[in-house]
This record gives sequence, C-alpha cells and structure tokens, in this order.
Amino acid sequence: MKTNRVPLNLKNRIDPDTAFDLLNNTPILTLAELADRKRKKIHPDNLVTFVIDRNINYTNVCVSGCLFCAFYRPENHKEAYVLSKTVLKQKIEETLELGGTQILLQGGMHPGLDLDFYLDLLQYIKDNFPIHIHGFSPPEICYIAEKSSLSIADTLKRMIKAGLDSIPGGGAEILVDQIREKISPGKCTADQWIDVMRSAHKIGLKTTATMMFGHIEKKEHIIRHLVRIRNLQDETGGFTAFIPWTFQPDNTAIKVKTATAAEYLKVLAISRLFLDNIPNIQASWVTQGDKIAQLALFFGANDLGSTMIEENVVAAAGIKFRLPKEEMIRLIKNAGFKAAQRDCFYNIIKLLTV
Repeated sequence: MKTNRVPLNLKNRIDPDTAFDLLNNTPILTLAELADRKRKKIHPDNLVTFVIDRNINYTNVCVSGCLFCAFYRPENHKEAYVLSKTVLKQKIEETLELGGTQILLQGGMHPGLDLDFYLDLLQYIKDNFPIHIHGFSPPEICYIAEKSSLSIADTLKRMIKAGLDSIPGGGAEILVDQIREKISPGKCTADQWIDVMRSAHKIGLKTTATMMFGHIEKKEHIIRHLVRIRNLQDETGGFTAFIPWTFQPDNTAIKVKTATAAEYLKVLAISRLFLDNIPNIQASWVTQGDKIAQLALFFGANDLGSTMIEENVVAAAGIKFRLPKEEMIRLIKNAGFKAAQRDCFYNIIKLLTV
C-alpha cells in the first residue's frame, strides 16, 4: 500500500491507504485524539456500556487444529468433553443469579455432533431459561451446515427456530486466506466467514465482528480485514460491534512476542476511525487487563464487553484477568464516563453506580 500524509481533522470516510498510513506513521497520541473525536461524535452521551454474561464452551473437541488455540482437544483426549445438560443448567442458573442477561455459547468443530445436537441444545435452554443465546461462530456454523448437507441460510433458520438469538464474531482471526491457511487451515475461508454473516444479517440475525491480530499477519492484512468488515456492514448493517484483540502465544504452536499495549491501542483507534458504520467498538480487557482497557476508552472504545463470569479459551493461553461488575463500574467512572449495563443489542438496561 502507498502512504499519504494525513491531516489531523478527518471529516470524511477514510480509504484503506489512509488507514494504512495512519497505522504506520501517526503518533499514538494523535491517533487517540482522532479516535476519541470519532467516538464522541457517535456516542455523545458519555456512556460506557457492558453486558453481564457467561462464556459457555459446550465442548473443547475440535478438528480444526488452529495453531493459535490452546483450548481445543482431539476427540479421544483424556481432557475432551461435551457439557451435560446438568452442568449447563448449573452454569445458566448461576449466570441468572448474578444478573446475567445472556450466554455466549461456543465450542469446537466436533466431528461427533450433528445438527440435532445443536437444535436440542438451543431448545433446552429456551424452554428452561429466560436468557439471550449469543451463539456459534461462523466456522462452527459452516461446519454444522456442511455435515448436514444444508445451506448456511437453512441451517441458521433452523437454529433460530430452536432459540438462537444472535451470532458472535469469533473465528474471523484475519480475513485474508493466505494468513488463515497458515494459522487455521481447518477453518472456513474468509469468504465463507463473510457469507455466514451476510446470510445471518439478511434473515434478521444480528452479529458482532472480531479481529485477532499480533501473530503472523502484517499491517496491510489488518487493513484488508477492516475493509471486508466495513464493506459487509455497508451492504447489510447487521454488525452491532467490532472487537479487535491480540493473540496470546503462551501454550500455542505460534511462537511470537505478545503484541504490546501500544500496538493494541493503535489498532483499536484505527478500527474506530475506519469502521464508521459500526456503532460500537469493544475494548478487550480479557487480553489487555483493566488498566489498558480503561485507557482504551480514550482510543475509540465505548464498550467494555462482558463481565465474563466464565472464560476458558483465552485462559488456556495463560491469560486470566478477571473484572467483576463493581470493578468495571469503578474503572468507567474513574475515567470520567457514566457506566451502563446493556443487552446484546446495546439497548441500555440501567445506569449503574458502585
């Protein structure tokens, strides 16, 4: 990509070359100022939101074999599992008792599970619990559809009927196939990831979008990823939020230095500036810790994601930051913002004080 010198005041939509130049050549505090201006324009209410939920990994069995994953296990491994309904019931009941409004339901690409398993799982939850199901990333949906010889749209329609409420943006990694082929060769392609999201949006299913960076990608791949997300959002308007987060290398097969907080914040700021059509940018306290997450609120983020009553995937890579509700409220208020609990669609449930 070529580089251009960028004026401080960005009034119009920035193109990929400008975004690349910003990422490469703009001082970090200048990026913060630009991203903060953009956040204030989109969110003038001075609110920072979060959701109370739990990540429930229904299985850790996966055939994808992603090099960056420390969580998955082969089907016959002694640590492999599929959650029983008894355990699932306990986890959801605890979530509701703690004020949770949703569960993030994800697992691996399990060769022994068919579509009926997923439909039964969704129906069981909906029949027994008043909770939003934010579930199944595009790679899981692609895998389920292929095993069932169904189209993506038909698979999604059946899952919606059984109780699926929205889709998380996991499995995106970097939406460039030359990168995906190296780090996650068993997963869906970039086009397939986009097609799942397009199909979901067209039938009214809202989703989020993510980006995992700081592994083998280069800066131009980060921009190409953002271009694909923005283009689809222009087409469908179905993304509620974007969540960039950094690869955590411990216990994985990719041996690189962990991306710095400064690198994370610069990418976060570029995300806010470039994705002018996605209303919410989420800070990743799970990978960055509370202090950098607080700083991220001045780099374009307006949301702190989830309290994550439970989180297993990042924890498997040795990162075990915890952020209780009360601490999240304190961080938001001490940064000069108003804290609010939201639902999955970013509707405000209530304003909060410690």
